[in-house]
Amino acid sequence: MRGLLPPYGEPISLEVAKKVAAAAVAETTKRNWNAFCIAVVNPSGDLVYFEKQDNCQYASIGVSQHKARTAARYRRPTLVFETLIGKGAYFNYLVTLDDVIASRGGNLLIVDGKIIGAVGVSGGSGAQDNVVSLAGQAALK
Repeated sequence: MRGLLPPYGEPISLEVAKKVAAAAVAETTKRNWNAFCIAVVNPSGDLVYFEKQDNCQYASIGVSQHKARTAARYRRPTLVFETLIGKGAYFNYLVTLDDVIASRGGNLLIVDGKIIGAVGVSGGSGAQDNVVSLAGQAALK
């Protein structure tokens, strides 16, 4: 499986990170949602850009960054962890891995087949967080 994971590339720039966040915010505006935190990190999981909507709960500040960091560091969407843990006790070891969050809403940012960072979103349901995160991801296509 390791060979199937995309390699790391050059870190995301601030300009591109803002573009990702703007696309995520546009999705919330389209859906009339105003309760999200959006974090964009580089491949090592360090914060590059962050945006908090006025109605976002304070807990989502850290959660959005954690989702982005987990996606970047483990080179996979956070939905993968959520799905595997939901399959039963065999996958419970995943919660013992350093810095894992098993909640959808963290997605990779890939350019030319290489990970330049990740976007993490928190503030709504898991499904809503993922929709907003994927909208941010789509800004790079």
